[in-house]
Amino acid sequence: MTTTVADLLLQRLIDWGVNTVFSLPGDGINGLYEALRTHQNKIRLILVRHEESAALAACGYAKFTRRLGVCLATSGPGGIHLLNGLYDAKSDGQPVLAITGHTYHDLIGTHYQQDVNLDKLFSDVAAYSERVMGPAHVVNVVDEAIKTAISRRTVAHLTIPKDIQDWSAEDQRSKGNVPQHSGDIYSDPLPLPPRTLLDKAAAMINAGSKIAILAGRGCLGAKSEILQLAEMLGAPIVKPLLGKGVVPDDHPLTTGGIGLLGTAPSQEVLEACDTLIIAGSSFPYLEFYPKPGQARAIQIDLDAARIGLRYPVEIGLVGHCWDVLRALLPLLQTRSDRAFLNQAQGWMTQWNELMEERGTRMDSPLKPQVVVRALNEFIADDAIICCDTGTVTTWVARHIKIKGEMEFSASGTLATMGNGLPYSLGAGIAYPGRQVVCIAGDGGFTMLMGELATLVKYALPVKIIVLKNNLLGMIKWEQLAFEGNPQYGVELQPIDFAAYATACGATGLTVEDPDQVRHVLRQAFAIPGPVVVQAVIDPFEPPLPGKITTAQAWQFAKAMARGTENRWDLVKTLVKNKIREVI
Repeated sequence: MTTTVADLLLQRLIDWGVNTVFSLPGDGINGLYEALRTHQNKIRLILVRHEESAALAACGYAKFTRRLGVCLATSGPGGIHLLNGLYDAKSDGQPVLAITGHTYHDLIGTHYQQDVNLDKLFSDVAAYSERVMGPAHVVNVVDEAIKTAISRRTVAHLTIPKDIQDWSAEDQRSKGNVPQHSGDIYSDPLPLPPRTLLDKAAAMINAGSKIAILAGRGCLGAKSEILQLAEMLGAPIVKPLLGKGVVPDDHPLTTGGIGLLGTAPSQEVLEACDTLIIAGSSFPYLEFYPKPGQARAIQIDLDAARIGLRYPVEIGLVGHCWDVLRALLPLLQTRSDRAFLNQAQGWMTQWNELMEERGTRMDSPLKPQVVVRALNEFIADDAIICCDTGTVTTWVARHIKIKGEMEFSASGTLATMGNGLPYSLGAGIAYPGRQVVCIAGDGGFTMLMGELATLVKYALPVKIIVLKNNLLGMIKWEQLAFEGNPQYGVELQPIDFAAYATACGATGLTVEDPDQVRHVLRQAFAIPGPVVVQAVIDPFEPPLPGKITTAQAWQFAKAMARGTENRWDLVKTLVKNKIREVI
């Protein structure tokens, strides 16, 4: 059997340890599909229903495995469909390799069918984007693409014309292209700051009296070091959304999330601290940081270009958070003064009581946080939680309690809707023995809900909770509370997601009664295959920030005065929630 260029490409992926590719077929990649067929004992093809899902699944796979995710799409529209998922990977710093087909090499640029200049199109999302020119070119560019994606924690892209895929591997190479000159090896950089800089950082921290730690996704492998740091300093740990899994949510040293989805205690901590340690985080919302000049700050990040990106830090420590903290901890003084931490813990006790009250309400209609909070009873200690984007993110951020070895992710910086189901596909493929839970709103779920059939195809027992309020809820509340405008264009045509699940070959369940939530969830988690739980929730429940500002209150009041539909239902809901300052 003749070895083709496509065979060379697949073999090089295998040499790099790639064993999974997420893809949808097409004419422009038929040669690659034939190579996938002949190499199926070494590399697994996961057939999705939409190329965007392939890219999002590859991103989810990378997030939860800490390995390279790979997606494959055909020429033209197939490649274009990848882009949203690839921007999600780029925004959240995940290594993903995208491979696309192209039209015939001698018809590129002649307006032939599906002739899209994908190497140019991908030039912004991909740190490395190259067109394969022939058999002697394949190994070199595959190596470059993979090393770029891994080392920069970003997207790389290769495109290969359809006819070149079928060319024989026995091709003439240039004189400069020495055979086997490129190696399939990557060595992770392990930088450490110089001792003089560590000493300065330690002196600054030791001089602080109200120290706060902002621990992001870069600390996911540094749980013990972060906890040791917080314990030594009496410093509350504040967690951006992608850092939710850094430490357990019920740990006394954390005040939970920050931002619109976060807790009031975390905001109070950042407003009161005089020293801030930013570790592995590029949390984007500047208004939630201490005011410039309020706190002296130190930042730890693997990317030197991120130092000082969000806050005017005085000292930047470049390296992996766990390595830098191990070097820094022996230089710090254990402090006996716990006043700031005790104050934060007092705030957190009140917050937890409030969340318990709101998360256990038995009034109707069913409150979204009641469904999400009840999930904690059924989630395993090593579960993988995939959260979609929208109002659902608020409920998950505040009410899902990270414990044990649980892992969590959402679309952080891009905040794209529709990520939850593909993420759960990537997680389920990577860890077939672990519990995977997807929590989505009806808006996000409908965007890529065809992937439910993919879960059925591969017998992945993902439990999907769809919060159904027939609204684009986050947009509605942004219109009201941030713009001061009446809601418009956010009502969704209702879909029976339980019936849809059954039509796909999964199990569909529905819950509307608060008294039945635990019973339905218990039933769902006892079923071995994929299950969709359709939770019909109150459309008037507001996902407002943990700490309401005067400006937000004014904009909400203005929207009410301008004639928002169902405004009195909204007002009644807010009064019940004791957020009187909003009205």
